[in-house]
Amino acid sequence: MGKYFGTDGFRGRAGQGLTTDHAYQIGRFLGWYYGRGRRAQIVVGKDTRRSSYMLEYAVSAGLAASGADVYLLHVTTTPSVSYAVRADGFDCGVMISASHNPYGDNGIKLLNREGEKMDEGTIALAEDYLDGHLEMDGQVWKELPMAEGEAVGSVIDHSAGRNRYTGYLISLALHSFKGKKVALDCANGSSWAIAPSVFRALGAEVYPINDRPDGLNINRDAGSTHIEGLQRFVKENRMDVGFAYDGDADRCLAVDENGELIDGDQIMYIYASYMAERGKLLTNTVVTTVMSNFGLYKALDAKGIGYAKTAVGDKYVYEYMVEHGCRIGGEQSGHIIFSKYARTGDGILTSLKLMEVMQAKKLPLSRLKEGMTVYPQVLINVRVTDKAAAQADPAVQAAVKAVEEELGGTGRILVRESGTEPVIRVMVEAETEAACRELTERVAAVLRENWAG
Repeated sequence: MGKYFGTDGFRGRAGQGLTTDHAYQIGRFLGWYYGRGRRAQIVVGKDTRRSSYMLEYAVSAGLAASGADVYLLHVTTTPSVSYAVRADGFDCGVMISASHNPYGDNGIKLLNREGEKMDEGTIALAEDYLDGHLEMDGQVWKELPMAEGEAVGSVIDHSAGRNRYTGYLISLALHSFKGKKVALDCANGSSWAIAPSVFRALGAEVYPINDRPDGLNINRDAGSTHIEGLQRFVKENRMDVGFAYDGDADRCLAVDENGELIDGDQIMYIYASYMAERGKLLTNTVVTTVMSNFGLYKALDAKGIGYAKTAVGDKYVYEYMVEHGCRIGGEQSGHIIFSKYARTGDGILTSLKLMEVMQAKKLPLSRLKEGMTVYPQVLINVRVTDKAAAQADPAVQAAVKAVEEELGGTGRILVRESGTEPVIRVMVEAETEAACRELTERVAAVLRENWAG
């Protein structure tokens, strides 16, 4: 297969880049790896993609063949698998989902026994087994031992674990939502049953959309990657608020009562401000990635709230939060982590936390976001022959420095390498769209002239 895992597991085109054979072998590895000297117990969830069912069965077969007991949550969210792992004491968790991607893609996300994204070392060992050269404990494993007789694992219905997660979310609410008209865009994905149930239990008038998954419509013109549908629905139907999740519900974006988008940066600003006002923002720090909007940092500065910047990816945000004891962090895309309550981004939890602020302060989202101005942002991707050399090019660095000096304190430029493509990403934030575009194009032109791929 050759190094095709991401920061949290395996992914690919279902039936092509990610097949049932891959899923079976990943199950074989996990059952053996966690079951050395004992019987492993592993929990498995999936999203609504048609291919998620075949991959679930294949992973489960591999786990049981290696002697592990398999507990099936069935269709559920990634954060619910994380919750079940740590709450019920499983050895690890498996979530079958390609998150916000189209239905034809899929993935096998792995979570450790703390409910956190699996370390890349363990994922690399699984890939070594897939590639036929696993070496552990001084031995090369071409094949792993098969369980026999009583040692064969069981496959057990564990929908009760999903129900406990739903109850956990309900227990975190501090206020009734009675009288609030709430629209929920479930992306025809994992949240379609859980999110409406939680909001109804808390008294809201719930208006779900894109809550009829058929295996092929997950994320199709729906959810957090297609927020315009929810914006129209909220405005036309006079909702108090709307929330949009992605396919596996680890992301959430919001829409205020006027149909205006509230992105991940604004969500962090609203909730961090609320925490700071109550003295609950431990370390007085919000953890962002380098792609967060310049307006967020300006708004946090005005509130006297500190911030950290990590590499792009909620995995890196979470690692920083754990190391430094921070309570809130996330990405512009809507991966928001509340470390007191969860080990991963949790879209439904994020929507509950925004409702908490609205109810506690008796203000709509349009008012809560007023302290933050979102700066216009332009991103240009330039295909290059050598990413590292292009970024180190003195001519490119001079162009970047000139833009920085021109912006001064009124914006910023970020030039970074893509992690997966031969591309340099040039992003500028400034006070006007025209300035963003002109300055971004200036640096992109230098890259194209010297390094076009």
